[in-house]
Amino acid sequence: MFKITDKVDWVGKIDWELNRFHGDEYSTHKGSSYNSYLIRDEKTVLIDTVWEPYAKEFVNNLKKEIELDKIDYIIMNHSEVDHAGALLELMKEIPNTPVYCTKNGAKIIKGLHHKDFNFVEVKTGDTLDIGKNKLVFVEARMLHWPDSMMTYMSGENILFSNDAFGQHYASELMYNNLVDQDELYDEAIKYYANILTPFSKFVTAKINEVLNMKIPVNMICPSHGIIWRDNPLQIAEKYLEWADSYQENQVTIIYDTMWNATRRMAEAIAEGIRAKDPSVNVKLYNCAKRDKNDIVTEIFKSKMILVGSSTINNGILSATAGILEMIKGLKFTGKKAAAFGSYGWSGESVKIIYDELKEAKFEVVSEGIKELWNPDSDSLERCREFGKNLI
Repeated sequence: MFKITDKVDWVGKIDWELNRFHGDEYSTHKGSSYNSYLIRDEKTVLIDTVWEPYAKEFVNNLKKEIELDKIDYIIMNHSEVDHAGALLELMKEIPNTPVYCTKNGAKIIKGLHHKDFNFVEVKTGDTLDIGKNKLVFVEARMLHWPDSMMTYMSGENILFSNDAFGQHYASELMYNNLVDQDELYDEAIKYYANILTPFSKFVTAKINEVLNMKIPVNMICPSHGIIWRDNPLQIAEKYLEWADSYQENQVTIIYDTMWNATRRMAEAIAEGIRAKDPSVNVKLYNCAKRDKNDIVTEIFKSKMILVGSSTINNGILSATAGILEMIKGLKFTGKKAAAFGSYGWSGESVKIIYDELKEAKFEVVSEGIKELWNPDSDSLERCREFGKNLI
């Protein structure tokens, strides 16, 4: 338990060991937390729970803080199992407690747990009086599931934002002004790039909707990572910036290679880019060796990406194919791209990458470049010129 205000306690779980999330789809180098909040006003309210593996631990710890039958209401801002995973264990103890969630939330919880609890379905603008404070519900559909919502606590002026504004970041320090600022920024932008990018238009609309409510916000309490209490709306401002086809003066080169021919091409292209415009930040990533979510974050920051692969079996290498599949699903906007690759006899890789980038809605600015076998000095010079021409 960690006291946030006189009326609000954090009762979640810090997961220092977590290194993969969403199956194997998201790397969590800094661990994470599953934030649950206990409000004690005239009524007692629990907001969200924790991930399923920690369900028994969560309920046992909660019992040390409060008699469970004293909990008047449970609010589930989101039904995904990293938030609602302990709900089943908790409801064994207090089965009739009302569970406040969206209509989609009730449907998804039933689908995941095959239980029909005492659901109270809410929509934007609905309120719950809990004593000196009032809870206001704000639907946040597709941030990042159809059931997502936020809960605002008037009086304390706290926005319980669920997945919005979170980070996979474990820290006992709890607050944004106490943790390492570079780590916090890195984890926040990685979280946005890998999870929320496809829903950017919803992000913009929802944040503007909340800001237009003109409500005071003293704290933003997300469901992962640290709590924003020092200038809490700074993260909302960042989200508006990130949602607007975000890019920095960066070109990211992503490749996989069999016998280093494509790697040498990538390095030569990078030399050409730097020679033409030294101000551009050029980053190279072998996608078979580097973390895919870190690469996606760099793509998110880039104004242009180059994707390369050797040709194998009339196709492309699997790591390159995997990154391209992620790129398509993330629906980046306002970014340029080009393809490159080496080959031995058939040479389809560049055309395949070109088509994949077009399908991902990148502005593909070149037919690409391919070189036969191991590139010689003339081949590498062509690659340098290719890089210059891209700039």
